[in-house]
Order: sequence, then C-alpha cells, then structure tokens
Amino acid sequence: MKKHVILLLAMFAILASACNQEPKPLVPDVGVVSYTFRNQFQEDVPGTLDMIKEMGFTNIEFSNLFGQTAEDLRKMLDERDLVCTSYGVSYDKLRDETQSVVAEAKTLGAKYVRIAWIPHEPRGEFSLEAANDAIEVFNTAGKYLSEQGLYFCYHNHGYEFRPYGDGTFFDYIVENTNPDYVSFEMDILWVAHPGADPVALLEKYPERFRLIHLKDLKKGVEGDFSGGTPKENDVVLGTGQIDIPAVLRAAQKTNVEHYYIEDESPDVIDRVPVSRSYILGITE
Repeated sequence: MKKHVILLLAMFAILASACNQEPKPLVPDVGVVSYTFRNQFQEDVPGTLDMIKEMGFTNIEFSNLFGQTAEDLRKMLDERDLVCTSYGVSYDKLRDETQSVVAEAKTLGAKYVRIAWIPHEPRGEFSLEAANDAIEVFNTAGKYLSEQGLYFCYHNHGYEFRPYGDGTFFDYIVENTNPDYVSFEMDILWVAHPGADPVALLEKYPERFRLIHLKDLKKGVEGDFSGGTPKENDVVLGTGQIDIPAVLRAAQKTNVEHYYIEDESPDVIDRVPVSRSYILGITE
C-alpha cells in the first residue's frame, strides 16, 4: 500500500509540474526580411539595424546591400550581435555572377541564397519557356552553390501557380529541379493570393521547403496570377485570411529552418512588432 501511495504522489507531482509549465512557442525565433525596412535602410543603415535589434530580432534576410559592401555590412551586424542567414539576389546576378554571389553570401555569414522573381513577359503570363529557363539556371547555380557549402532557394511569387499539365508551373519547377541543389522559400501570401493552399503545399513537398516568408493577405481580397497586389492588402499577421497557426504547424514537419516576417506596408515600424508578438505567441 505504501508503495502505491508513493507512486500516486509522484504521478501527481509530475502532473502538477507539467500544468505549471508555460506553453512553448511553436516558432521559438523569427527573423525579418530587410525589404520590410527598405525605406529606413536607404536613409540610415546602422540606425535601422539598431531599430531592428530593439524590436527583438537577431536574424535578418538581406535582399539588398543598401549601398554597403558585404564586408562593411557584416561588420555592422557583428557589432550588434545580429546575423544574416539568407541573402537574396536577382535572377540575372545569380545566373551571370554566381561566384560573386557566393563570396558576398559567405562574407555576410548567410547559409542560403535566394531569388524571388523569374523574368517573364507580359507580367503574370508565366510560360513554359520561362519555367524551363529558370530550371536550367536553378540547377546550374544551385549545384555550384552546393559545392561551396550553400543552399539555393527559389521564393515563389504567385504567377507560378498558373495551371500547367496535371498541376501548376510550380509543380513543374519542383519536379524538374534537382533536390540536391534546389530548395524553396515559401512566401505564404504569394501562395494564397493565386488561390493555392500553403498548408497543402508544405505537405506535398516537405523536403523541398527550407525558408518561409510570413505575410498575411487582407480578408476579402481575391487574387490572381499577376504576382502583384496593392500594399494595403498586406496586413498584420493574424488579421488576414491565412491560417498562420496551421501553416506553422505544417512547417514543423518539413525541412523549414528559418521564418522571416515581411511587411510591405508604409507602417512597418508600428506593425512589425505586433506581428512578431503574434508569431511568438502561437504555442505548441
């Protein structure tokens, strides 16, 4: 009897301890995309880095050097205990200046190199020719980056979800790129805007996604395949039409390593801290 009492007391202690533990954030850390603060960076790079740190961020994805050299920008990051984990460049630079892209990414300390637009005309009329050109560039550049210890990611922008064959052009790109060399960064707004489902896409390609842009789309907005929408349709995370907790839970079962908040509105200084608090408040 005494052993049973001791066992029960131990079980109650474990349960009480578990009940007293605070829920853990589903995403323990979230970064930010430099494009969010593009206007501020253009005026004052060190001051903007200070502001980003004061907001609680330590991880930045840079899509622009803002007139700095990679060396100078890295020095500013190190002085503030900030890190750059992903470096965004243009399609042309990835294709034509791959070696310099690698050098800049390594100087910044980035593990990932990404692009966010495949050239095509007219805008929104994405074609098989554009897709095939991108596949060749991605496989070639991705192989070189991989040999240098970096990952290449393509960031979707909406137009890739035009129907093609039994799926979409996005499916076609995924299926025809080498998974050893080509990964993807999901921008959840630019999945939802053309009518696709971010959760379903993560579940379909769990091995291919490594980065996520967290953006929310205003309720009631009906998108298209243009890859563009007015900036006022970009809203504070959790107030739009995307089920962000469901996206984050789906991403936990994939290869996604980093999450970055991106906000294209003019009110980012006020809005981004709210979005950050929202993300960190989503618990397991």
